[in-house]
Amino acid sequence: MLLRITVFVMMSLGLLGFGTVAWLSMQPPAPAEAKTGGAPQVQQDTILVAGRDLQAGSLLKPDDIATLQVPHDKLPDGAQLDTPATRHELSGAMIRRRVSANEILMPFDLLRPGDHGFLAAVLNGGMRAVTIGVDAITGTAGLIWPGDHVDVLLTHQIDDPNRPVGKRVAAETVLADVRVIAIDQQLVQGAAPGGTDPKPATTVTLEVTATQSERISVASRLGRLSLVVRAAQSADEAGGGPRDGNGRDVIESGQPGSKITWAGDVSPALIADAPVIQIAPSVVHVWRGSTDGQEYKF
Repeated sequence: MLLRITVFVMMSLGLLGFGTVAWLSMQPPAPAEAKTGGAPQVQQDTILVAGRDLQAGSLLKPDDIATLQVPHDKLPDGAQLDTPATRHELSGAMIRRRVSANEILMPFDLLRPGDHGFLAAVLNGGMRAVTIGVDAITGTAGLIWPGDHVDVLLTHQIDDPNRPVGKRVAAETVLADVRVIAIDQQLVQGAAPGGTDPKPATTVTLEVTATQSERISVASRLGRLSLVVRAAQSADEAGGGPRDGNGRDVIESGQPGSKITWAGDVSPALIADAPVIQIAPSVVHVWRGSTDGQEYKF
């Protein structure tokens, strides 16, 4: 009898334990904050800010844009979220006022390409905008951005059979230290939002004086125009020849800096009166038995 009671008690305890485990497994999991005891996580938004100090009138480049995390409930009015489309819209936009590093890029601080008066606002007083055609080679493989400073190089061929061969192809700098203000029709350079293969630039718009615009017009009829990117340094650091009131190099015919590079300066072989280097022939003497030796030259 005692044995039956003992077995019954053990079976009852086993069923009770099994039921308890089954009940616990059916309960929903406790919230993460209840388990850890911490506060609930706050949703964060990623907004676009200035990556460095930017001066008024400068044009935004991709590396001028940085990001900042802010709580969703404290998102400033007008702040722009970090998306590929927003970054594309900001590339090439002009800064209306000085913006410090990590300062939020607000829409009212920017003048976007395509906005009314954008091109006129980008130009300095008294300056003009002139556009030249480029390709992957003359446009430095698409590495030029609005805001860069470039030299304009003219390479042309002189079709005059009476001229020496070394004087029939020439290269010269027709403009120096001019600012790039636009790439193609969108006034910016780069791929479309979400694109992976940027389209090569076909036109570059430069900021020039009235006289320089005339020089570009004539040069484009004479030969091939190429762009040479200048170092990112101030006019005072660059040194060199004469400069205008805006600190840019002045390149005029007959002035220092307008030196012409002829084909003969690059390849002396094209110069007709270049000295001819005589190469002494190799000589071999051959003797057959007791006969006199025979000399061979080659």
